[in-house]
Order: sequence, then structure tokens, then C-alpha cells
Amino acid sequence: MGAALLLGNQASINKDDIFGTWLTQDQDGKFEIYERDGKFFGKLVWGKNPNKLDENNPNPKLRNRKLVGSEILTEFIFDNGEWVDGKIYDPRDGDTYSCNMWLEDLNTLKIRGYVGISLFGKTVTWTRFKE
Repeated sequence: MGAALLLGNQASINKDDIFGTWLTQDQDGKFEIYERDGKFFGKLVWGKNPNKLDENNPNPKLRNRKLVGSEILTEFIFDNGEWVDGKIYDPRDGDTYSCNMWLEDLNTLKIRGYVGISLFGKTVTWTRFKE
């Protein structure tokens, strides 16, 4: 992506800089991003509708689960100042997309979901949530 260059020296970006709680672009959800087994994940920890179900999930067994508490960002690896080769699940349509993430600055996270190659995708901006 090269977007990490916006922070200056890529070496100054630490893999742990992404940890914490992030507010979605539409301000309708908060995500906690964390590391597990060397990969990075994000789960929905708050939503405007806390009882909303995952009704569009392609797996019928998961359609009755609440979205709050669900892992939406999965399997990212940290590489050269970015979190790459992950997946993002979109509960609005039940589809899962390839995804990369990078920090524009320590309080601004860019998330790009795409099909096939990154050129065919959409980028959203999340902001760090501070209590």
C-alpha cells in the first residue's frame, strides 16, 4: 500500500500501535483490535443496536448470534508497517472480503476491503476511541 509512509519512517510503526478500541467511520460501532497467536483480530465490542443479530451470515447456525462480541477482522499479519492479508466480514451482506489496514497516524486507522486485488475495493476510516 505504501500508506504507512504517511507516518514518516515505516520502521517507526510498531505492530502494537494498532491495539485498542476504534470507532467506525459511521460511528455506529466500536472494535477492539488485539493479537492472538501472532495474528491480529478485531471484534465488535459496542454497537448502536446491541441486540442486532448476524441474520445475513451464510452459516445458518450463526444467524441467531449477536453481532456484538463477534470477530469481524481476522488473521492479519504485520508486514512493513501495515497489517495485511486479513479478512473483514461485512454483516450487512454476509460476505467476507480480503483486507489490509494501515495507520494514517496513531489515531486514524484506514481499512481497505476488496475482492481479488486491492484496486477493486473500498477504504473506510476509523478513529481511535478514548474514554
